[in-house]
Amino acid sequence: MAKVTYISSSGASQTVDVEDGETVMRGAMENGIDGIIAECGGGLACATCHCYVDDAWADKTGTPTSQDERDMLEMTACEIKSTSRLSCQIDITEALDGLVVHLPEAQY
Repeated sequence: MAKVTYISSSGASQTVDVEDGETVMRGAMENGIDGIIAECGGGLACATCHCYVDDAWADKTGTPTSQDERDMLEMTACEIKSTSRLSCQIDITEALDGLVVHLPEAQY
């Protein structure tokens, strides 16, 4: 299990426990985190789970892992940054305990 901190666009933060093997998106959905819509339920088809990985964690989460993720990021409602990821594509492991993600102002 890992602690993940979600920081809203207004700066409010919420830290929750997310089971290993789940995704950052699923952790948000299961814990009522505002700011991640996840319209497609993690099917890599909507880009409404866009997040910005905190700079301190960018090396551990890596860059978008597939062409599909890169393509979907082109459809986000807010600016794409170098640390932009779809939270449905970030799998939780022990190595991500303490992960911090920032949420964009809007998902659509």
